[in-house]
Amino acid sequence: MNSIVELPAARRAAPILASGPQTLHLMQPHERRRWDAFVRTCPDATFFHLSGWQEVIEESFGIKTWFYYVQQDGRIQGVLPLAEIRSRLFGHSLGAMPFCVYGGPAALNEGARRMLDLAAHDLAESLGVGHLEYRGMQRVHPHDPAWHTKELYVTFRKAITEDDEANLNAIPRKQRAMVRKGIKLSLVGEVEDNVERMFEAYAASVHRLGTPVFPKKYFALLQQVFGDECEVRVIRTVQGELVSAVLSFYWRDEVVPYYGGGTELARSVAGNDFMYWNLMQAAAARGCRLFDFGRSKLGTGAYDFKKNWGFEAQALPYEYKLYRASALPDNNPLNPKYQLFIKMWKKLPLPVANALGPYIVRNLG
Repeated sequence: MNSIVELPAARRAAPILASGPQTLHLMQPHERRRWDAFVRTCPDATFFHLSGWQEVIEESFGIKTWFYYVQQDGRIQGVLPLAEIRSRLFGHSLGAMPFCVYGGPAALNEGARRMLDLAAHDLAESLGVGHLEYRGMQRVHPHDPAWHTKELYVTFRKAITEDDEANLNAIPRKQRAMVRKGIKLSLVGEVEDNVERMFEAYAASVHRLGTPVFPKKYFALLQQVFGDECEVRVIRTVQGELVSAVLSFYWRDEVVPYYGGGTELARSVAGNDFMYWNLMQAAAARGCRLFDFGRSKLGTGAYDFKKNWGFEAQALPYEYKLYRASALPDNNPLNPKYQLFIKMWKKLPLPVANALGPYIVRNLG
């Protein structure tokens, strides 16, 4: 049956009649540019569908990936990046994608989406995983009882304008006062071409939370692979003291602060509030019109912080299909069985925590 392939409006010239069969493929290294060209124009795609994630995840964590795409008449119709995590502690899973907040199939039509879905199902069965996970912003299988979801994560996304004053006034009064505190203290925001100080602030922050740190190599690879679309922003005092830092992604007209943290000094000088305001200013000047504050778990401090900025929570209905597992995964710090681990981790010397952390986080995704 013939079908009309729709391209985004900016590149649409005339309908293209597709007459050939749809076929499934695994992305090869020489096809990355072609893959990314599709992702950048597909309405369903996100920054986390870009081909660079294959290199980042495989080289940082030694995790196996499969980047499937469907093709028709020489044109990509849909993509689905997948990665396998095999852990004695946290189980065996296949997901789209570990270490990414958004994922799942991104396709132009239902035929391509079904073919990608079947590929994921076949791979999950052949690997013998406990479950398959899609991290989409919308459910792919809302009426399929084989797929489950649960209320755990939300995302915070809000429009911004080119007007700094309007963006500042949109922040609720109490949080706006914290931003102004950082401004009055003359905190400085700088973009850096390395991850050294960013890693220092981030590692200190997650250690205080009792969370294992990602390897520094991972952050360096993100910056190397994604280039201008990955920014490292450091906040310091006028005397040069490190306050906080954030690694952000730029995607279309959006900015996504993804990894951030502050030193002990940050709390007394409102360093984190100033950091996100400084990023918002820079992103607005760069042409961004949406600030994606990212994923948070319900009932956490990060959730409350973002709500206090005037952002509305949007549920993330991640989907799970069980294979060898009998229950949905529950690998998150709110799970009571991890509380003792968190308390112990906080007591570790920071250098020890930084050395051990990468061996644990590769199993979490």
